[in-house]
Amino acid sequence: MTIEGAVSMSPNQFRRLALSMPEAVESEHMGHADFRVNKRVFATLGYPDERYGMLKLTGEGQIDCMDEEPGVFSPAAGAWGARGCTLVRLKGATAAMLREPMRQAWGNVAPKRLRERVEGD
Repeated sequence: MTIEGAVSMSPNQFRRLALSMPEAVESEHMGHADFRVNKRVFATLGYPDERYGMLKLTGEGQIDCMDEEPGVFSPAAGAWGARGCTLVRLKGATAAMLREPMRQAWGNVAPKRLRERVEGD
């Protein structure tokens, strides 16, 4: 789906999706919400402003997302973006579009024991 004609994902929808990840908790860092597993951030909301979320992907994951939905996904600025931190423009994003990248971001920081338990379920 392209941004044209797409409905905007609300910040609360992004929040619910992030918190649906196993053992995810919401916290705050530098004035915006972040989502953590085992005290490690996998997603943020409201950075660089309220129109965006961010997922902590790998470089390859970032490229895949940008290839599939270039109007929704883009690298974060500077070194963070070069390391896979990927901005999500909420306008044009859908839960279906974000479900797998969110799971990947969670998996990138979740402890091995938790990833293995979830994969075994």
